Amino acid sequence: MRNMSKPTRTIYAELQKAYDFFNRSLFKNELPPCLITLQRERSTYGYFSGDRWANNDGETTDEIALNPEHFGIRSIEAVLSTLVHEMVHLWQHHFGKPGRRRYHNKQWAEKMDAVGLGPSDTEKPGGKRTGESMSHFIIKDGAYANAAAKLLKGGFELSWVDRAGGTARKKKKKKVFRVKYSCPKCGVNAWAKAGVKLECGECQRKLKVAQA
Repeated sequence: MRNMSKPTRTIYAELQKAYDFFNRSLFKNELPPCLITLQRERSTYGYFSGDRWANNDGETTDEIALNPEHFGIRSIEAVLSTLVHEMVHLWQHHFGKPGRRRYHNKQWAEKMDAVGLGPSDTEKPGGKRTGESMSHFIIKDGAYANAAAKLLKGGFELSWVDRAGGTARKKKKKKVFRVKYSCPKCGVNAWAKAGVKLECGECQRKLKVAQA
């Protein structure tokens, strides 16, 4: 067996380091500890779940989950901005008034601005600032951009990425439009892409494109 570091310890230690750094630099170190997990949640970069975990002593803690499928295809600044996005939810859970269910309200949007992330449903400036499904963009020269630059300048990195979501990501297949063909003698039908030549096995007649 080749000599390898302990990947579980490594990746979670790096994420904890990032959480602690942004807690100090963007939230005045007021956020409580939480449990950071890696979850392949479809169609999301990450999520926050308040009081999700409990221990044997009855203590509870929040969860911030990050989707590792995006680690290899987004910049490290973008990945860490998702962490901070979810930290805003954690802040609101403890010190503010979250919107009902998944709604991102005005208070959440204003806190996002304060930490240097522009709330937007399009991930670009000019999008809706509140709503059910929300993302963000990094504000140029904003608090987050400056903090992240300082963290990365100090040598911070994420040592492990999900290969299925990064270098080995599957390419989307182009949609193939199929055409209905029919035998002019027996009427048997077949479907194939346009332009192919088909022959009926019973009648040995060429199949023709069926009329719509």
